[in-house]
Amino acid sequence: MPNRCTVTLAICIITMMLSACKKPGTPEGETRPARGGKNYGGIYRVNESGEVRGLDPVGINDATSSHVAENIYDVLFSFDEQLRLRPELATSFDVSADGRSYTYHLRTDVWFHDDPCFAGGKGRKMTAYDVRYSFTRACDYRANTRTYDYLRGKVLGADAYYASTRKGAPLRGGVAGFVVVDDSTFRIDLEKPFAPFENYVALTSMSIHPREAVEYYGKDFFQHPVGTGPFVFASWAPDQHLVLKRNPRYWMKDEQGNQLPMLDGVRFSFMKDDKMQLLEFQGGNLEESYRIPNEFFADIVDERKELKGPFARFRLLRVPSMGTQYYGMLMTDPVFKDKRIRQAFNYAVDRSRIIRYVLRGQAMGPGTHGLVPAAVPGYPAQKVQGYTFDPDKARALLAAAGYPDGKGFPNVTLQLNAGGGRNAQVAEAIQGMLAEHLNVKINLTQVEFAQHLERIDAGRAGFYRLGWVGDYPDPETFLNLFYGKLVPTGGGISPINSVRYVSPAFDAAFERAIGTTDHAARMELYRQAEQIAINDAPMIVLFYDEDYRLVQPYVRDYRNNSMDRRPYKFIWYDLSNTR
Repeated sequence: MPNRCTVTLAICIITMMLSACKKPGTPEGETRPARGGKNYGGIYRVNESGEVRGLDPVGINDATSSHVAENIYDVLFSFDEQLRLRPELATSFDVSADGRSYTYHLRTDVWFHDDPCFAGGKGRKMTAYDVRYSFTRACDYRANTRTYDYLRGKVLGADAYYASTRKGAPLRGGVAGFVVVDDSTFRIDLEKPFAPFENYVALTSMSIHPREAVEYYGKDFFQHPVGTGPFVFASWAPDQHLVLKRNPRYWMKDEQGNQLPMLDGVRFSFMKDDKMQLLEFQGGNLEESYRIPNEFFADIVDERKELKGPFARFRLLRVPSMGTQYYGMLMTDPVFKDKRIRQAFNYAVDRSRIIRYVLRGQAMGPGTHGLVPAAVPGYPAQKVQGYTFDPDKARALLAAAGYPDGKGFPNVTLQLNAGGGRNAQVAEAIQGMLAEHLNVKINLTQVEFAQHLERIDAGRAGFYRLGWVGDYPDPETFLNLFYGKLVPTGGGISPINSVRYVSPAFDAAFERAIGTTDHAARMELYRQAEQIAINDAPMIVLFYDEDYRLVQPYVRDYRNNSMDRRPYKFIWYDLSNTR
């Protein structure tokens, strides 16, 4: 018999949500007129369901930390809503005829945030030396870098420098391929041509930061970030709130000549429950609510995927996501070493059923192709043959692996990050499917997000849930997750290829692709490489995301995009649209 109090509480929450009894109020904070009919001012209130792992750029490889950091720091180039590269700290770049050198021409009007790490507490100008310092830290073992894997085997001297820092004797010349030409010119030399490299400087983990801050805060720099971005770090109470305030010396202006950012600040909260997040949004206490709780999706969005009923007064921002949800199977785990077991798990999952009954349609489609979603521009994702629901084939593969009808199969634990919501609902559905179709018992364990990632990176989670949102619009950002040369030898963390998949055939095809400058030819080579990996089944590709974001009616200039980048510097409040 269900607990009566629990049922009553659930009914109350649903009633509150669907009746929309509390109208959204005006935004928090005062506003003041700006050019072009816009307004300065106001605090943007947003919730993150995960925790901030840290705000040292070179250690960032999770979405929550990135959402905060991209508003504190700047990068050389970034992406617009159509995923096109646009200038940020660099005004332009040139590529040498042999494809091995990238020269960046930097802005000369950029200042670091005022901070106690600087003399007199006043930020200084950014130069090419800061770019070299920031990129060098990405290759420094002592900095606990999670960015080095992007540069390994690509930037001239990166590997030698990383090895020297691991031994505690860093090369005095730093990374040979990071070259300061003059104060406003910086060059990167590659070991060999690498077609997607132009995207790498747009990684959040390649954000520019000053030596003074790293040396002043030491091991605590990850919680005292200093950058050149639109907002200045103010305070952080882990798992409670994080506050940013407007940078009064930010260099960027909008089309009307208004100095950005338009907002006076951003306040992040960290509620894990997406239903509570939606309630707070309805009550006017948040400016946005990312994703719609699955159990309420049909009550909020109609068959045309438009808001209905009491939710029609809000604005819905919907876009195909450059993100994929998957379960990783550690290739070094005693259970998952056998490809037949990995394939059996894949065939036993009814992805369409999960989308229909668990996600209530809140996805772009089932993961029946590869890891790379169709949202990546120009990639023939539909030509990659993945796994469809086939329980007979699943049982045959498990029997061939020595476990007929699941007999003798060891207990397996699926690790997922804490917080409930759709991740827990999907996990419970898959737990049931593997029991029903394979007679395999799967235990579920939830851990806090930071610990979840640490265990995965260290190879201590044999079966785990993750999602991957592309760092840039090229298949390479997804296929890196299969690149065997990113798996450390002799132990160590593997934050990108966390399934620790090693295939010489995949690596050879992948390397041909990344060395090909012709776009169409490169996409086809990527497809061939991905098919090799998918055939080996190092993960269960579950579904491709579609992003649903509710925003208050007065929010303007939200730069929505398929990569879930969140540049809050453009947002302003239209007070004529408060209700």
